[in-house]
Amino acid sequence: MTLNELKTGQSAVITSVGGDGALRCRLLDMGLIPKTKVMIRKVAPMGDPIELFLRGYELTIRLEDAEKIAVAPDTVTEEAVTV
Repeated sequence: MTLNELKTGQSAVITSVGGDGALRCRLLDMGLIPKTKVMIRKVAPMGDPIELFLRGYELTIRLEDAEKIAVAPDTVTEEAVTV
């Protein structure tokens, strides 16, 4: 599954980042690295771009770039987390 397939409010964990050269480096520099939890915050009215929440900040990326980021569903639920 890729990042662009998630719906608003869904969370996932990044498993790999694709892309070529400069694009891949830029995605990694923005914090989109494997094992990072990411949530879809908003989707633009026309569907592109999407706003992500990760590492305590919001990041907006194009769907074309989101297609290059592989994710796995987040298996940790709030009920499983103990405070």
